[in-house]
Amino acid sequence: MTKTLSFGVMHLITAFSVTYALTGSVAVAGAVTFVEPLANTVLHYFFDKYWDHPRAQAFRGRWRAGGARHAQQAG
Repeated sequence: MTKTLSFGVMHLITAFSVTYALTGSVAVAGAVTFVEPLANTVLHYFFDKYWDHPRAQAFRGRWRAGGARHAQQAG
């Protein structure tokens, strides 16, 4: 849990620093620092739900098979 919390703090500092460097605005950087992780969390929920969907599994299977074919042709 300590590693996860440390990464979370690092993410917030990075988000604030990059946004402040790009905009020069503490208000914008502060807003992005808290809105982005919230949006990311919501999107991750839906991403996680779709990940196990049969269409997503089929796509990953085709993608892996295509990569294996490409490696055989190159080798």
